[in-house]
Amino acid sequence: MKRPKYLSWLLQAENDLQSVSALIKSNHYAQACFNSQQAAEKALKSLAFFRGSDLVKSHSLITISKDLKINGELATFASKLDLYYLTARYPDALPENAVPSESITKSMAEEAILMAEAFLVKVKKEIQK
Repeated sequence: MKRPKYLSWLLQAENDLQSVSALIKSNHYAQACFNSQQAAEKALKSLAFFRGSDLVKSHSLITISKDLKINGELATFASKLDLYYLTARYPDALPENAVPSESITKSMAEEAILMAEAFLVKVKKEIQK
């Protein structure tokens, strides 16, 4: 039996989130922040597919959240995590060509994983109803 599209996206979101803990333990904070954003993005796309969407083009958590009518604390988390989509990967996305691996801290990574976890909790609750 073919796996539903939404479930594939949710499983990958969970795997991305699992990698964040390992990245934090190995002091790869920039990568942990990016993977947190990715986990939240894939979780939201999973929810969109579960609700019947065929395609989600955006990588922005803010945009996807608005489309899904998600607000409140998760909307705040979306705006924070979206910052890591570029800044956690590219020196020219930071002021004065700062290096993401030198600029992003452990506390930022720990906050990012908590925010990403909140997206997965929300998505799993709706999907499992």
